[in-house]
Amino acid sequence: MAIAEDLDRATDSQWDWVAEHTRTYLASGGTEGHENNGVHTLVLATTGRRTGTPRRTCLIYGTSGDEYVVVASKGGAEEDPAWFMNLVADPSVGVQVGTRRFTARARVASPSERAALWPRMVQIFPLYDEYARKTAREIPIVLLAPLDGPADAGHGAQVG
Repeated sequence: MAIAEDLDRATDSQWDWVAEHTRTYLASGGTEGHENNGVHTLVLATTGRRTGTPRRTCLIYGTSGDEYVVVASKGGAEEDPAWFMNLVADPSVGVQVGTRRFTARARVASPSERAALWPRMVQIFPLYDEYARKTAREIPIVLLAPLDGPADAGHGAQVG
């Protein structure tokens, strides 16, 4: 069960550039790295489904009502990203958005939610459409519901 405090002790992404971005984001308390190349990112901590070890990564996000929205694209790979498989196994996650840290419950968007959210996430990051064309799998959309209160609509793009 990942919680907000796991963000500091979690293992970084295997992708060097993601790991570096994550470390910069957290070391600055969220004042650096929240906006990256014109998009907003959050740090997500999950619990490794096989190891039980906290793992963290940075992801582009939007918001929908009180929830944060992330896309499990893995650049259009045929398999889902490890962070996604981890949160399916254990939906308790730690999240940092800018300077705000919280524990959240993750859930996969329903088909109707996904239909509404996908084009809006593509507006935020147009490469998602290219990624979807590269893979036979339907790329999941995940909603992160903070357990301590509503999403701050002042961060990221409202997608819902």
